[in-house]
Amino acid sequence: MQPFEKDIEACLEQLNRGGLILYPTDTVWGIGCDATNAEAVAKIYALKKRADSKAMIVLVADERDILRYVTQPDLQIFDYIKGVNKPTTVIYEGAIELADNLIAADGSIAIRICEEDFCRHLIRRFRKPLVSTSANISGYPSPQCFDDIEPLIRDGVDYVVNYRQDDREPRRPSSIVKWEKDGTLQIIRP
Repeated sequence: MQPFEKDIEACLEQLNRGGLILYPTDTVWGIGCDATNAEAVAKIYALKKRADSKAMIVLVADERDILRYVTQPDLQIFDYIKGVNKPTTVIYEGAIELADNLIAADGSIAIRICEEDFCRHLIRRFRKPLVSTSANISGYPSPQCFDDIEPLIRDGVDYVVNYRQDDREPRRPSSIVKWEKDGTLQIIRP
């Protein structure tokens, strides 16, 4: 049994109800929900005091998941992702089957294949992508570890994951890149 099995079960219960979770990712701690549930996504915008025009990241467990939520991804992006040595979020055009309030006005979506064990297990068991946005009020710094998360955020979610709360290793947000139609790469956040 995984050391985080109880957390997975509790997260699944909340995610299936449209609830919010506070969870460790392959980068910073994130506020998450079902990326296909617009009402849950709206709760995150409200908790973060963030304009709903500002996009959030979606986490998936495998490359094939991207093929389900993006109309025409350039398959070369998978080679690029395999060649980078830090978590990298890619902005794709043509988002489908995700909550409307998660998709940018231009129809794009930011997706990251998550390599962290807890997240991969959770996403695979949930069988849907998760929203992942840093666990902070909009405009404030991203927390580098669990202790940096404000009580307002901790109290504003339906479940707080216990796994990795004692991890003090500073974490940073992912790189963000946009893969253009012509195959060129635009670096948004190094």
